[in-house]
Amino acid sequence: MSTTATVTQEAAPANELARPASTHNKHDGILRQEEATSSPVGDMQIDDGSPPHAQGEVERWNKPMGNIGRLAFAFISFMIAGMNDAATGALIPYLEEYYNLTYTVVSLIFLTPFAGYSVAAFANARIHMTLGQRGIAIIAPLCHIITYVVLAVHPPWPVLVVINMISGFGNGLTDACFCAWVGAMDKANTIQGFLHATYSVGALFAPLIATNMVVTANLPWYTFYYVMVGISVLELVGLTVTFWHKTGEVYRKQHERANSSQGGAGTRIALKNKVTWLCAVFFFCYMGVEVGLGGWVVTFMLRVRKASRYASGISGTGFWAGMTVGRAGLGFVTERFGERLCVTVYLLLSVALQLLFWLVPNFIASAIAVAFLGVFLGPLFPGAVMVTAKLLPPHIHVSAIGFAMALGGTGGTVFPFAIGAIASHAGVKVLQPIILALILVVMMVWLSFPRIKEGQGMFARMKAWMASRSSR
Repeated sequence: MSTTATVTQEAAPANELARPASTHNKHDGILRQEEATSSPVGDMQIDDGSPPHAQGEVERWNKPMGNIGRLAFAFISFMIAGMNDAATGALIPYLEEYYNLTYTVVSLIFLTPFAGYSVAAFANARIHMTLGQRGIAIIAPLCHIITYVVLAVHPPWPVLVVINMISGFGNGLTDACFCAWVGAMDKANTIQGFLHATYSVGALFAPLIATNMVVTANLPWYTFYYVMVGISVLELVGLTVTFWHKTGEVYRKQHERANSSQGGAGTRIALKNKVTWLCAVFFFCYMGVEVGLGGWVVTFMLRVRKASRYASGISGTGFWAGMTVGRAGLGFVTERFGERLCVTVYLLLSVALQLLFWLVPNFIASAIAVAFLGVFLGPLFPGAVMVTAKLLPPHIHVSAIGFAMALGGTGGTVFPFAIGAIASHAGVKVLQPIILALILVVMMVWLSFPRIKEGQGMFARMKAWMASRSSR
């Protein structure tokens, strides 16, 4: 969510090899605006009466210069979301003891953020139009602060469950906003990979911090949220300062032509496109895998693989470490060979690793398998964001991605809850067949996406790469 960021909205797909040949210019990062009638998207005003085929400069991570600060605090925002999601799984055994809960009841903590994500899906476009990216930059961190202050005072269990709706709303706002913004940049796959890698960094360190605070330092579980309050205050200050000039007026000027000529940019328009629904179902099942596995792997290792509490906590950290490596490292691979081929390969490897995790009843083997599962599951989310951005008109990116992520957030709450509810009767070993089934559904949905037009697909990228190698 930056200015121009706000969205993908005026910029064409950022990946150089992903652009149709007709859009390339000899200068890196310059794009022919085939259909645009406005000036380049940047920190300057948009509507300058430039001719329909004027050239505009694609936004980069460091151009305009203000993007450096904006990206830095967007990374922190995603890190907080990762810490939020992963800490819950690591703290489940201690929440069970503290509140004397069953699996089913403790699983409610996964369920309630869904309400917040759902509201965010329909509020995102309106907030952008009225308050701009500045509104997102202020509202989302405030949601985090409110949630973590309440959790830190360890209220009665019903209050703890309900308050997570507020953090879900904040996460839903930042997910759609920042992903849409980054999706418009040059080298978008790589930057998107780093953005989502910071989510995984947060998810990597949260179980480690929480486990050490509770097990090693013998502190109550809720002291972890003191840390979360402090980081969220930093998020509020940083996002507010860096996005202060990205007002509703700036956003409206950027997108008034697209909105008026193409029927608006709201969720209603986005829902008429089948790609929005495919992306939504993909995220729904994928988030069920990510949060379900990340949320219950500690308990699974503790109860089924009979590991110690500390070793179980470390295995959860291994999963998120793998996801961090996969998102940061494999983004370059996806950038070069294309999302369709790479994500398909990642999914096949994930199926194989999940079978290994399930069928080999050994803690060490399971810990290794779950870490590599994180590596290959990690790039799936940013890969789907990029394909969706390339298949949809730019002016509906925020609404479409916001809706899809809201449904994804629903999957990230419903499936972990369902795992806990079933585990109350059948044991937490049910985690394995549920996760495997979800990965297979994700693969089927992925193969149902329309192919990207020629010049942006995997064969065009491979041809370009081979040509570049032969010319050296």
